[in-house]
Amino acid sequence: MPSTASADTALRGPTEHAVRDQIVRAAYACFARYGYDKTTVADLAREIGFSKAYVYRFFESKQAIGETICTSRLDRIVESTSSAIADVTSATEKFRRFFRNISALSVELFFDDRKIYDIAAHSAAEEWNSYRKYRSTLQEMIQAIVREGREQGEFERKTPIDETCRAIFYAMMPFIDPLHLERNLDLLPDAQNEVTNLILRSLAP
Repeated sequence: MPSTASADTALRGPTEHAVRDQIVRAAYACFARYGYDKTTVADLAREIGFSKAYVYRFFESKQAIGETICTSRLDRIVESTSSAIADVTSATEKFRRFFRNISALSVELFFDDRKIYDIAAHSAAEEWNSYRKYRSTLQEMIQAIVREGREQGEFERKTPIDETCRAIFYAMMPFIDPLHLERNLDLLPDAQNEVTNLILRSLAP
């Protein structure tokens, strides 16, 4: 279960404090080298020459540090995808780019930064705030595309939009969710393209 912020979180140091950033950089290096599970707060403290108590002034737990790193990486996926679809006027093409970009960046993270990918998988498995925020953002992006498609007459309007968007997200999960992607890598990109085509056919008016 994810931990809840304690009442003295505000006393752990300013968000942009240089020491906080230094701890995050050290944690990133340690997690990438040893993995999230095998790294302790004591390891991080030794890495930067601090005491554990000093680290806890800025982060209430190892998970809080992991959350910061995970949020940063997942935010980069969202930002890149938002840029990729920003200049597209067709909702159909926008959805194609959206799904293709999200899955491609997820695969890139898996292969290029596996230890950090493992943190994202940990985040998904334990329902960290970073993962819940990421999932919610993707669902909001899907809903925006579906609404746009309905307004432009590209997508059908009979099915309740909440049901439509949930179904689309569930269909995408094997190719974008850290818990599922590893088991489906050998299906890409063909399966992702076929699922995209199936979704778009189901959305046709």
